[in-house]
Amino acid sequence: MKRLLLIVGTRPNFVKIDPILRALDSQDSWCSTTLVHTGQHYDEAMSESLFVDLGLRKPEINLGISGGSHAQQTARVMVAIEELLQQSSYDLVIVVGDVNSTLAATLAAVKLQIPVAHIEAGLRSGDRTMPEEINRLCVDAISTMLFTTSRDANDNLYREGVPPDKVHFVGNVMIDTMLRILRELDRNSVLEKYALTAKNYAILTAHRPSNVDSADGLNNMLKIIQGTGQRLEIVFPLHPRTLQRLKELDLLNRLQAVKRLKLLPPLGYRDFLALQADAAVVLTDSGGIQEETTVLGIPCLTLRENTERPITVSEGTNLILGTDYERVMQALDAVLDNFHWNGQTPEYWDGHAAARIAEILRKKLGPAWSHHQDVATP
Repeated sequence: MKRLLLIVGTRPNFVKIDPILRALDSQDSWCSTTLVHTGQHYDEAMSESLFVDLGLRKPEINLGISGGSHAQQTARVMVAIEELLQQSSYDLVIVVGDVNSTLAATLAAVKLQIPVAHIEAGLRSGDRTMPEEINRLCVDAISTMLFTTSRDANDNLYREGVPPDKVHFVGNVMIDTMLRILRELDRNSVLEKYALTAKNYAILTAHRPSNVDSADGLNNMLKIIQGTGQRLEIVFPLHPRTLQRLKELDLLNRLQAVKRLKLLPPLGYRDFLALQADAAVVLTDSGGIQEETTVLGIPCLTLRENTERPITVSEGTNLILGTDYERVMQALDAVLDNFHWNGQTPEYWDGHAAARIAEILRKKLGPAWSHHQDVATP
């Protein structure tokens, strides 16, 4: 029986790993799975509550590593994963997304000659000031199997010299989770809980360093929030990082003074998904939300200058706007004037991506397979 080690560290990682675990555990005749939580997200609503919301099993191992700079966090996770891999034999390490835990686990495994499967490979924004972009480039360069969400991600990998036999287009596992939970939701009760009316509010999220780490970035965001509040009610779940910066820069009182603004703590996955599904529009700097709104058919105004998910623009409901106030307000007014994109659901974003991954892994990791034959050479 093959032994697979799956790594999660942040809220989006949990959402992506859940369907993979379900698919692999349904094929338990050939593999066993061990789930490791690095602890990178330590806020209760952003990590622990997800196990309840998703019905995700508790990790067998929790490393409890949180805080610190990018280098400190990556290094600590890398050391801990290395020790874990040296203590017990695993045939494959599975990582998802593009966070520091993803990079750290990949580095530790490959240096020990253990192959890595990267879920959500090939995404590129072209912006190397984003920590996530550096993580994506490094992880994809040394991983053994690369599972992509869209065909443009395949093209990115091919341009970077990745052999085609390493790349597998399977679809979007995050959408697997979203579609499963959406079928279970009582959306009306969530609207009542927050005293909202369907299609009469905007959702806003912000956590990217370019938007929240400086006074200029936060002042731009505040101006956009004020302008949006003049048009409709806003629901703003405050990311811990954003709240900390608002306090440090003495801007929280100004935010709290915005009319028609519901400031909320981080929401559980189910509540946020329900609110997202019934919103008039979403303003965000999150990559995952760009994907979710595309499938939900909700207009998405992305407060960044680029995206690593261009399919949400070419096929979905996403507009890349940056944080120029006039540009964002013009787009918002167009949305509220019932302008509609002819959006469509991207190929393989159908709820079955994890099943495709599990089947490929079963075939690749057959009885005759030795993990030493497929490890990337440094």
